[in-house]
Amino acid sequence: MERTFAIIKPDAVERKITGKVLAKIEEAGFSIVGMKKIHLSKAQAEGFYYVHKERPFFNDLCAFMSRSPVVVLVLERENAIAKWREVMGATNPANAEPGTIRKEFGVSIEENSAHGSDAPETAAFEIPYFFSQLELV
Repeated sequence: MERTFAIIKPDAVERKITGKVLAKIEEAGFSIVGMKKIHLSKAQAEGFYYVHKERPFFNDLCAFMSRSPVVVLVLERENAIAKWREVMGATNPANAEPGTIRKEFGVSIEENSAHGSDAPETAAFEIPYFFSQLELV
């Protein structure tokens, strides 16, 4: 079994489609082993996205991710990282496959409803950024 980290982003939470995203997660065979709704501060968003700090979109990304609550999750199943990326779809909803979260719910490349770890090393940073071991069941 593998674990990955996921975020239901502010655009999806604001539109009250969290339940629809959670349904897709469970339909794809994931176990949700950690979940909470939080409102990131700008500093927390900057710490989380530090790998992008030199990119031109960094400030806009951090402002977006801290504008309203998000739902953070730890998902588990075989090949969780690759499967979650498949279920999310391409970063740009216009390029995402039909049936994926980003195709169905994404508004734009910036407001694409979901985030996911892209590698085991990323998940190893992202999961403990938001969850202690006591919170994972």
